[in-house]
Amino acid sequence: MSNHNLFYHGTDGTVEPATSAQILTAAREVLAHRVRRGALLQSPKRVGEYLSTRLGHLDYEIFGLILVDQRHRVIECIDLFRGTLSGASVHPREVVKLALLKGAAACLAYHNHPSGVQDQSQADELITQRLREALALVDVRLLDHLIVTGTGILSFAERGLL
Repeated sequence: MSNHNLFYHGTDGTVEPATSAQILTAAREVLAHRVRRGALLQSPKRVGEYLSTRLGHLDYEIFGLILVDQRHRVIECIDLFRGTLSGASVHPREVVKLALLKGAAACLAYHNHPSGVQDQSQADELITQRLREALALVDVRLLDHLIVTGTGILSFAERGLL
């Protein structure tokens, strides 16, 4: 039983308390609308809210990209690599290939930390540098690398690490 006051309309017209799963599903749909094709990325906070809902509950790592055009409008948000509890292998060649295939002018990298640790690791810093250099060779900018935990977001750009 939940301790909230949210309800949904059943198919038969009845009004019933919403389950936690129904609330989370509805929240994901609302947030996904913020990072949909053509949406303008206005702040790391909005992107972070979306990614927190999408990845914050997972018990394995996901590494992905949000690809954008020259005006920072979303082309696509794609989960590229799936890992384990403690890491995911990221291949810069595949990142560059995807950015070129989708015609991206820039991108934001993201991955989650299932451990809940919100700080970047040395491996996170290294892959960010490698991605930035690889993407620069084909004139695609890496705008940010976001680390998602269940409780927050770390932005490499906001920390001056990019």
